[in-house]
Amino acid sequence: MSTINYLFSSSILIILSLSLPPSHAIPSIIPLNTTCHDKCGSIPIKFPFGSGFGCGNPRFSRYIKCTSGELRLSTASGVYTISSIDYTTSTAVIKDPFMSTCSSMQNSGSFTMDDTTPFSVTADNMFVLLGCSTTSPVFDPMADFCDTGSGRNVCRGLYSCKGVSGIGLDPDGSVSTCCVYDPIRFGGVQVGLDLPKLQCSSYSAVYGFGGSEGDPMKWEYGIMVKYNVSDYSDACKNCEESGGFCGYSGLGEAFSCKCPNGVNTTVNCYGRGSLWSGTRREGIQTALTNGGMLLTWMIALL
Repeated sequence: MSTINYLFSSSILIILSLSLPPSHAIPSIIPLNTTCHDKCGSIPIKFPFGSGFGCGNPRFSRYIKCTSGELRLSTASGVYTISSIDYTTSTAVIKDPFMSTCSSMQNSGSFTMDDTTPFSVTADNMFVLLGCSTTSPVFDPMADFCDTGSGRNVCRGLYSCKGVSGIGLDPDGSVSTCCVYDPIRFGGVQVGLDLPKLQCSSYSAVYGFGGSEGDPMKWEYGIMVKYNVSDYSDACKNCEESGGFCGYSGLGEAFSCKCPNGVNTTVNCYGRGSLWSGTRREGIQTALTNGGMLLTWMIALL
């Protein structure tokens, strides 16, 4: 091989090597199995929540699913609809379809929020046990399970609702079968709100009075829960700023940025990853320019 041909071949290899960034700078790109969405029905979806498998925080995705336009939370006691999320306070409100409200009362199941979930029940909630037996353990005279102060007003408010007929009670009847119960104080909701054990027909949960404590029709019914966002990383922030959704992939549930164009990357969505963005793009362009000048020189020698 002549010296000129050797130099020409070598220059081509140099140009190709300069045209590519170092291997450690190339983000891994994995086919996207699930498209992440920024809404589930009318509920905005942001980290740590996700709209489907691979979206959001993997610890949350075990319990949260977007199904038929509803964001749902699964616990040991059932499946509950998430009616709202406040990302500024890291709280959400969940609704039990069998929970009683002023407009509709029915026999309820039990409610459990076990400690394996990333959620905890806030102190804003009032759990009101309805239609309890006189032999219920909540009425144990040696204990102090029920709020006999302001809690009695809550019981009177609910027992004034026409909906109490749904659990076999008369409107404006005696509130002696009602108890405003604090499960966090007595064992924790993580242990469970076990209605059969408590010998009560139903329960209601109130997290606010809606500015009208005297009108139970305006009360805010549901269970307010708190969630932890301490694992919101710089990588996730960078992903969101590039228009992506924070998620995970692989058996190890490693961080993955889900891009709207159907690509996963370990970095961000600028040009399907950072391969063609910022300083790397400028560096590649410089390498191509220098390589082009070298190739022109070599051709001139032929």
